Amino acid sequence: MGSSGGIRFRRRVGLVLLLLVVASLGGTARAREAQPLPEAAAAVGTRRAPERHGLALDFYAKTCPAVDQIVANVTAARYRDFPAAGPAVLRLFHHDCFVEGCDASILIAPTASAAAAAPKVERDMEENRNLAQEAFDTVELAKAAVESRCPGVVSCADVLALAARDYVQQAGGPYYAVKKGRKDSKVSLAGKVRGSLPRANSTVDELLRVFAGKGLGAADLVALSGAHTVGFAHCVHVLGRIYDFRGTRRPDPLMDARLVKALRMSCPASGGSARVVVPFDVSTPFQFDHAYYANLQARLGLLGSDQALFLDPRTRPLVQELAGNKTRFFQAFVAGMDRMGAIRIKKGRKGEVRKVCSQHLLPV
Repeated sequence: MGSSGGIRFRRRVGLVLLLLVVASLGGTARAREAQPLPEAAAAVGTRRAPERHGLALDFYAKTCPAVDQIVANVTAARYRDFPAAGPAVLRLFHHDCFVEGCDASILIAPTASAAAAAPKVERDMEENRNLAQEAFDTVELAKAAVESRCPGVVSCADVLALAARDYVQQAGGPYYAVKKGRKDSKVSLAGKVRGSLPRANSTVDELLRVFAGKGLGAADLVALSGAHTVGFAHCVHVLGRIYDFRGTRRPDPLMDARLVKALRMSCPASGGSARVVVPFDVSTPFQFDHAYYANLQARLGLLGSDQALFLDPRTRPLVQELAGNKTRFFQAFVAGMDRMGAIRIKKGRKGEVRKVCSQHLLPV
């Protein structure tokens, strides 16, 4: 944690530079009213019912009734001291659920063994190497607080789900009840990561396929992508769009030229710091609201996979609806989080309840 203060300072400076340049965009990213979404549009894409395994709001009613408040006390303090931990935890929850289900397998730390045969865990994979340490630290602190009151009862998977909810609310988003009862995975396998997570330049076809594999549909895809209303992306994920789009040696013509110019200030074509980040939402980067969707309408989407949601006729009506109605976005986001949080839940002997989230329980 010693260098985290310096990293946060550089992030804020980079963000200020970016916001100063894009300030001229003015009101172009304001949400515009849209017609109500036709019911048929919500069913776009293949969709399967998510697996349900008896999660319950009152799962810990007798064994740890104060668990929500215990976790909330930790996340509130962390959000005050480390605001970037909020979107980082939200991203961590998504990366956990999309690889083998919501089972805290993403939290297992890489082995310190130098042996070539040492098993690789999910965090070893390139897709997960930029996950912020602040997120892992937050979950460990929350778990330790829970363990001090309710030892051996609450899983790390449930703590992560609660922390993600807390940060949504603390950034101005909706509060929603979190169903609990997940067990922690007994394994974390690097080989399960590839192909399970969306990429920065995924097409809508690819996104729909990944989401369908989790029992989620087009409405979930668009609503959960709204998490990009807060948080940051590393420059590596936008370099192609702003310098060499599809081998043309030109920026993506569908990205607003002023945003291209602003991003180039923070993200040079070569020689830049791998730690530099830029905000997903250039209008209200620290506020959990529906401006993300208005940004897509104004060609201000940061990632290619974000902007594709407005360009594709299958998902454009969903973007337009949520851009014009924050209440509807909040409702859709909560529903999507509930469905995502139920993916491939581990129960009984298929799971464990870790004492430290980064370490499996020792065999007895």
